This record gives sequence, C-alpha cells and structure tokens, in this order.
Amino acid sequence: MTKSELVAKVAEKSGVTKKDADKVANAVIDSIVEALASQEKVQLVGFGTFEVHHRQARKGRNPRTKEELTIPASSYPVFKAGKSFKAPVQIGGWPLAKPVDAGFGASRKLGRWREP
Repeated sequence: MTKSELVAKVAEKSGVTKKDADKVANAVIDSIVEALASQEKVQLVGFGTFEVHHRQARKGRNPRTKEELTIPASSYPVFKAGKSFKAPVQIGGWPLAKPVDAGFGASRKLGRWREP
C-alpha cells in the first residue's frame, strides 16, 4: 500500500476529504519523525512503539584491501509492533479473533487464535 492509497482509505473510512486525510497523515508522520529526531520514544498503545536504537563505534575491515578501519557510531529508527497489531497479521484476519481455549492461559502462551 502506498501513501496515496493509505490517504484514500483513511478519507473513505473517516468521511473526510482526501486533502484533509493527507494533511493528517503528513502531520502524524512529521510528529513521529520529530520525536525520534529528539531521541523520544513514540508509543501508540495496541499499534506499536517507535524508538531510536544506537550502535557503538566499532572496528571493521575493508574486504578488498584488508585494511582495518573504524566504523562510526550511528543511530537508527526501530518499530516494534504491538499485540493488537501482530495478532491479526499472524492469523490473517481482522477484526481480532478470540483466543482458542486450550486450557488455563494456553492460548495466550501459545499465541493461538481462532476466527469468531
């Protein structure tokens, strides 16, 4: 799905114009990027968490010349999907299905879900 397809879907589901949905999508994306740029964590409960991870500087080797070099430290964005986002993707369906009753707490531990 492209951004324009997402904007069209949001506009259709929320009953607003594509122009307004595009403004909202851009505002959300910009807000997430700004928060990550200032090293903040963005948590969207049920959807997931955006955060910045850091890699320390390390030694590497040029495979062509075998010369040792230092790879500088870097930061990179990471997204960790939330429970409500993972489950429908894993079972291939939406809305979220109910847990299978396989004994006390088994469905939660095993991650098994069934269609409603």
